[in-house]
Amino acid sequence: MSEHSTRAVLRYLIPGDGKPIYHASVGGAEAQLNISNAEFEERVVSINDARDQSVPASLDKEGFSLHSHDSEISDFYELADQQHSYEEELRDLVLPLVGGNDLLVFDHTLRSDSAAIRSQHNTREPAAIVHNDYTEASAKNRIRTLLPSKEAKHLLLGQFAIINVWRSISGPVIQSPLTCCDAETLVETDCVASERRAKDRIGELELVSFNSEHRWYYYPEMTGTEVLLIKTFDSAKDGRARRSAHTAFDNPLAPPGAPARESVESRLLVFY
Repeated sequence: MSEHSTRAVLRYLIPGDGKPIYHASVGGAEAQLNISNAEFEERVVSINDARDQSVPASLDKEGFSLHSHDSEISDFYELADQQHSYEEELRDLVLPLVGGNDLLVFDHTLRSDSAAIRSQHNTREPAAIVHNDYTEASAKNRIRTLLPSKEAKHLLLGQFAIINVWRSISGPVIQSPLTCCDAETLVETDCVASERRAKDRIGELELVSFNSEHRWYYYPEMTGTEVLLIKTFDSAKDGRARRSAHTAFDNPLAPPGAPARESVESRLLVFY
């Protein structure tokens, strides 16, 4: 076993009668996870070193994959000024990897587990709850809200996927790393459609209930020259992974005084 494999606490949904409501934070020092109409439980699970696997994880099998990528962006806190350039980088990286015909980058979210950093840059907290970003309904609705009606209708007739591209923006990630669940161990009934409320719109995501079959992986000490791709929805129903649940977690292997996590995740609609 790798020295970086560990056991850690993950927060799972306890299924109930009502529909959970995830209240998206607006960022800042006081930003924190806020979910109503739901109860949660903490489970200690094994989290395996994904770098130590004999066969690398893939988007279509496990639902996530790691890739080398050097970005020209020097300061991701100034991403708004260089957004087009970074989105072109993501296009050039992702399309050849997934074999898509086209893609649309539609969101960038900066996060940190440091209140001081969140206050300075008005960024959000790590999402420390087992979840997946989209349901089938909200994934389709994202296309309808982002694209003209006629184009959206046409694209919804074909296969599409939503992929997150996650990276460190400040040194190796030691605290609050991201762990992903092997999609082959995640079943539909584990995933509970939950309302997602933000200041500008209401959407839907999936919270996840515990299943002892879940297998968890993470990439220790991810650097700014690596990106983690996570599939959060795939319209294909041919046996490939359709989603990978994921969460930030408190890393028991992090030494005292380890630097805070600073990361950016970008969301991409990929059309085939």
